[in-house]
Amino acid sequence: MATQTIRSTWIPWHLLASAILACSATAQAPQTAARIEQLMQQTPVAGLSVAVVKKGQIIYQQAFGYRDLEKKQPLRNDDLFRIASISKSFTATCLMQLVDQGRLSLNDDVGTLVGFPVRNPNHPSTVITLRMLLSHHSSINDSQGYFSLDAIDPSKNPEWEKSYNAYAPDSGYQYCNLNYNMAGAILERLTQTRFDVYVQQAILKPLGLYGGYCVDSLDANRLAPIYAYQTDSSRFIASPAAYAPRREELATYVMGRSTPLFSPTGGMKISAADLARYMTMHARKGRYPGGRILSRRSAHAMQTPLTAEEGYGLALLETSRLLHGQTMHGHTGSAYGLYSAMFWHPRKRFGFVVISNGCHPGYTDGFNTVIRKTVEVLYATLISKETR
Repeated sequence: MATQTIRSTWIPWHLLASAILACSATAQAPQTAARIEQLMQQTPVAGLSVAVVKKGQIIYQQAFGYRDLEKKQPLRNDDLFRIASISKSFTATCLMQLVDQGRLSLNDDVGTLVGFPVRNPNHPSTVITLRMLLSHHSSINDSQGYFSLDAIDPSKNPEWEKSYNAYAPDSGYQYCNLNYNMAGAILERLTQTRFDVYVQQAILKPLGLYGGYCVDSLDANRLAPIYAYQTDSSRFIASPAAYAPRREELATYVMGRSTPLFSPTGGMKISAADLARYMTMHARKGRYPGGRILSRRSAHAMQTPLTAEEGYGLALLETSRLLHGQTMHGHTGSAYGLYSAMFWHPRKRFGFVVISNGCHPGYTDGFNTVIRKTVEVLYATLISKETR
């Protein structure tokens, strides 16, 4: 009798695991979609784009509702959103790369880095460091505005002193957008590369992501319009300023000074799926399939709260208030009517990106209620059974 040779096909474990995760999510997808659609019927929502990550893989992504309310155009998975304050983490990541390269220290004097004196007039002998800037412990506030560095420059604003709080630097916390527009200017001064271009080169291109801070560098057809919900009239109002190209101002751009035009504090435009891929890099402590964006040490520093009270590290937050009983890392965003969230569990290796281009502005326990409830649905239908 002839002997038959049985050939086996070897499948790499990581591909098999990804297939298993994808099949599991596919089975739960109808329930997930039904619950999110029910939420949208109960609460005013223009559109929602979501992505769920488990063990480094996107297991679910879906868009709900409308990208354009006037034209009744459905929201698409690859639509781009201005993600607001999650953008801060991109700015901090670029600066931490310079720390890794030995070109910068978190203990450096912000005044020296930005090119004009940065001193709290109530505590003039206390150095305000880059670490204080990135962790919102600088004692700087937004009372004079944050769309121009002139707000805090003593040579430009006669009321610059109002940009500081009474308490000493590093002795209190106040979330401040000016901190990160200054951080973006510092990045330009050190690299001599325009802010939006540097982020492309240092983060987006290596990770294979489509997005950016410059409106004119992106496909305008993919920018999802943003709507602010007016509770008094129960109406959505379009917010075109979210994607203002600022071409006239860019024509006279000054490196290290005009940087707030790109809004390092809130101006990244990206899809939910690509933001989830970026999130996965941080969840892996700076590592991605092609190498490293950050050293493990710098990634750890970004994710480590400076104080337990606020839970804020360097552009990343630690919180147990988003999902009951789960300690998550990430950031939220809100601007022009948009609400966003990017959070992952560092030990259980799951995470969520949820973006709404317009919804009811109500909050529950520090988070936009629509965003929070959507995360709860995604966790309950796609994650919780496997992580108990």
